Amino acid sequence: MIRIRYNAPVVLTFALLALLTLPLNVLTAGWTTPHLFSVYRCSLLDPLAYVRFFGHALGHSGLPHYFNNMLLMLLVGPPLEEKYGSRALLLFIAITALATGLAEFILFPNSVLLGASGVVFMMIVLSSFTSTNRGGIPLTMLLVVLLYLGGEVVNGLVNTDNISQLAHIVGGVCGMVIGFSVSGKKKRR
Repeated sequence: MIRIRYNAPVVLTFALLALLTLPLNVLTAGWTTPHLFSVYRCSLLDPLAYVRFFGHALGHSGLPHYFNNMLLMLLVGPPLEEKYGSRALLLFIAITALATGLAEFILFPNSVLLGASGVVFMMIVLSSFTSTNRGGIPLTMLLVVLLYLGGEVVNGLVNTDNISQLAHIVGGVCGMVIGFSVSGKKKRR
C-alpha cells in the first residue's frame, strides 16, 4: 500500500498556512491581509506591527503570487529541512521574514510588502550550501548570488513593478549568512 508522508512539516505547514490566508482575507472582507499579512510603515505603538514583521511572509496578493512562491519553496525547502532539521529551518524562515519586514519598514516608508519571496530567496541561496564542507566558498553559492541576486539588483534599478527586489536581496543575504553560519554543522531536529 502506498503511503503519503508529511515529509517536510515546516515547509508543508508554511505552504498550507499561506494558502489559508487567501480565503481568510475574503471571509474578513479584506481585513486580514493589510492588518496581519503585510508590512508597511506604521506606528510602532501598534501591536499588530510586530505581527506583520513576520506575518507578511504568509500573505499573498492572489493565487498566482502564492503559486509562484510556493512552487519554488516546495522544490528547495524539503531538502533544506532534511539537512538542517525542522526547528532550524523554522528559525531561518523567522529570521528572514523579520529581516525583510524590517528592511521594507525602514527603507521604503511608502510601500507595502507581502509574500514569501524573501524566504524563498533565502532557501535558494541556502540550498547551494547543502553539500558543502567547511573551509571554502561554494561555487554554486557564487553562481546563485550572481544569477539570482545580481538579477534582482539590476531589476531593482531598471524596473518599476510591484515586485520587491529588496525582499529578494535581503532574503538572499540571509541565506548566505545562514549558510556560512551553519555550514558543516550536523543536522538537528
